[in-house]
Amino acid sequence: MRVAKAIWGLLVGIKDALVLLFMFIFFAGLYALLSARPAPSVKDGVLVLNLRSGVVEQPAEQDAFALAGGSTAAAPLALRDVREALRKAKDDTRVKAVALDLDGFSAGQTVVAELGEGLDEIRRSGKPVLAYATGYEDRGYQLASHASEIWVNPMGGVQLRGPGGNNLYFAGLLEKLGVTANVYKVGKFKSAVEPYTRSDMSPEARENAQALASALFETWRDDIRKARPKANVELSLRQPVQLVQASGGDFAAASKRAGLVDRIADRRAFEARLAELGGVDEKLAGGFKRIRLDRYIAAEVSSKRGTGPIGVVTVAGNIIDGKAPLGTAGGDSIAEAIEKGLRDDKIKAIVVRIDSPGGSALASERIRQALLAARDKKIPVVASMGNVAASGGYWVATAAQHIVAEPSTITGSIGVFGILPSFQGSLQKLGIAADGVATTPLSGQPDLFKGISPEAGQLIQLGVESTYGKFLTIVGQARGKTPQQIDAIGQGRVWSGGQARQIGLVDQFGGMEEAIAKAGELAGLDADNRGLTFLERKPSWRSELAGLLRDDNDDASESDPFASLRANPDALAASVLQQAETLLSGPTIQARCLECGAVEARPAAAERSTGWLARLLTLLS
Repeated sequence: MRVAKAIWGLLVGIKDALVLLFMFIFFAGLYALLSARPAPSVKDGVLVLNLRSGVVEQPAEQDAFALAGGSTAAAPLALRDVREALRKAKDDTRVKAVALDLDGFSAGQTVVAELGEGLDEIRRSGKPVLAYATGYEDRGYQLASHASEIWVNPMGGVQLRGPGGNNLYFAGLLEKLGVTANVYKVGKFKSAVEPYTRSDMSPEARENAQALASALFETWRDDIRKARPKANVELSLRQPVQLVQASGGDFAAASKRAGLVDRIADRRAFEARLAELGGVDEKLAGGFKRIRLDRYIAAEVSSKRGTGPIGVVTVAGNIIDGKAPLGTAGGDSIAEAIEKGLRDDKIKAIVVRIDSPGGSALASERIRQALLAARDKKIPVVASMGNVAASGGYWVATAAQHIVAEPSTITGSIGVFGILPSFQGSLQKLGIAADGVATTPLSGQPDLFKGISPEAGQLIQLGVESTYGKFLTIVGQARGKTPQQIDAIGQGRVWSGGQARQIGLVDQFGGMEEAIAKAGELAGLDADNRGLTFLERKPSWRSELAGLLRDDNDDASESDPFASLRANPDALAASVLQQAETLLSGPTIQARCLECGAVEARPAAAERSTGWLARLLTLLS
């Protein structure tokens, strides 16, 4: 019997090995076949920018097996690809016009500013830019304001709200669960830990949040005023009810009455207008000649990306220790990519693009040291800030000799905190006790079951204070100020890019183009010799295969114009659980800015947290 079982086990093992080998050969062959495809050709027509999947600094890696499992969500677009596509389209005679499909559009304010500049350049070249949506929200309308024609569906309208909103506070929940949030921090404005220690916003946090929201609001209004002077944004913001009532309850008519839109028509009429501009093709959906954005990027951007003397490093997402895929800033991954680039003598300057609220102080320092190694080799480093470059993100920026940011960039948050959950109350509720022996005050510490000892807590607080002191010194040396001067504008306070320039944390307003120009200038490179080399780890083969398998299309589908007035409670709950667990399970000492807003996309409703917090809620429910 034992011999038979052994033989059967061997046969099963051989079968499993053959299946795995077959799958590997299949996917490897499929990848080789698809990657060998030539870049798609581009014909005359309207360049259609379907931006419903979002535009981010660095899209997270996709998984081919997730696609096989039925995932159909389109991957977000990389800002650098879309921006470069607009730059090339400006002088491309095949591109007759540009059309924006903004239903469901989502992006940060600095992303919108950079895309808006690209649209302005296309308009100055004499080409029309048209925008269409069933309903416009703040960011979508900000981008649409850069179009020469703004269209809206008769069933929709423009819903402008301005920045602001509520945060959730978990102190009461943690008390019921018996979870103790042991907090260690420096800085009266470092409010990242407040959701776990309070049931409301502290006066200091409210002061900082209100000032930041007001600054971003003014930047948003200024952009729309310059792009579309005839838009009566104030009327729509301050008297929305009266405006709609004066238009007979018609939201679309109210939007046109305020000068926010030019045409009220359905998508068919909009597509007929595109056919006038780009040509008729009855074989295509919509009946007009079109150029899909993904194909244009593949043909004119990705396939022609060279290896220039300016290295570009991207720090996007939460900064974490160790290695991580694209879309998350793994300290070792980014540092190793920089170090590999420095071994190439062709790199004469580095631009580090930052879109991160920070995270691990250790990982932030790892990236900073790699950039300082470039400085040691007389290679100039310029920092370009995206939507967020705060806390650990600003820590990384201090390696640069010149910092460029947009007025709407969220930065600063120079502060440090530590947080450790302990579960003595939870265990008591479950009838579980913890006991043991110790030989020193630190034996078994930090003890998350019985509670953290006073000595361990004091040491963690000293570590937080020491890290904050290093943060002040690093920033002071980089900005030519004393630690005391930095402390006065630090303490965890968050600033807009405009405010940061006034207090000396930023040198210049601008985006990537300005940062690249500055890096070329510091390196003594001619204006025509400033090509880019992207210093980043290569995507995994599963991610590259997913990109090849995915067939994103520009087929239009309209959404509820009033969807922006309600939130998805399932997605919000999943996001809150994920955020809480990320913070409580992260490094003990963190340079992170939660009040800056989430950089990562909010998880789908079906994506529930399965970590310790979710399991604890299940046990105690």
